[in-house]
Amino acid sequence: MDLIIKSEMQGMTVKEILYSILHLSHGQVTALKKNEEGIILNGERVTVVCRVVQGDILTLALEDKDGDVNSDIEPVNIPIDILYEDDSIVCVNKPSGMPTHPSHGHHYDTLANALCYYYKEKGRAFVFRAVNRLDSETSGVVLIAKDRHSAFVLGKALQRGGFQKEYYALLEGELMKDGIIESYIKRRTDSIIFRCSEKEGIPSEYAKTEYKVLCRKKGNTLVKAMPYTGRTHQLRVHFSSAGYPIKGDSLYGNADDRLMLHAFSLSFNHPVTGQRLSVTADAPEVFSDYL
Repeated sequence: MDLIIKSEMQGMTVKEILYSILHLSHGQVTALKKNEEGIILNGERVTVVCRVVQGDILTLALEDKDGDVNSDIEPVNIPIDILYEDDSIVCVNKPSGMPTHPSHGHHYDTLANALCYYYKEKGRAFVFRAVNRLDSETSGVVLIAKDRHSAFVLGKALQRGGFQKEYYALLEGELMKDGIIESYIKRRTDSIIFRCSEKEGIPSEYAKTEYKVLCRKKGNTLVKAMPYTGRTHQLRVHFSSAGYPIKGDSLYGNADDRLMLHAFSLSFNHPVTGQRLSVTADAPEVFSDYL
């Protein structure tokens, strides 16, 4: 991975950057020091005591631990839509109906299968690490980290609310105004899949969703939904509990050709540069009547 030295890093040693900025483990730093191409500054190998200046390019050969591979994921030639890619991350527009990870009954038709094949054809090592996850029925932006460090940084940012997620949701019924839904979501006692919404309680988790009405047509309402929290099935549970289930929701509404929920925008800080990125995925054709 490449790190461009910013003004606030001016005068720091490589060691300070590795530990204080990138939060690498002692084992990772030791591995970099032993690797002849582990620590490269502006094209030349350096030691960890070397000091950097603004504009320098620090290249690190971060490797995965032995065994940290996709040994259980079969590469499958499935077309994928790459939205953004660099040395640390890749963002993909996942179609509706495609699971993110292999599971029972879905061993060869997932996003993981597709990306493993994509990088195998490029002759590049790849470990599948999805940072955000979408239900198989939901389409839109999925972020995948290419190394353990990026996965760690992004995972922490996700937990701390550092991601901004925006969805298009087509609701059954005509919702008249913008609003916010707040409730507590928990797993239903009679199911490991279904979630339910309640005012408060244990072991439920607080959930908050803001939405803006974009269009009302044919007895349906298109909204832009912005979840502040990331609970399982949050948008599906919230809109269903409000009396406006997402169209095509086989779990909390009425089944249709597809769930009309699309994650069209994901904003986050890059795990290496810290730059704020916003990745967008155009809405599928089925939303065209409402956009």
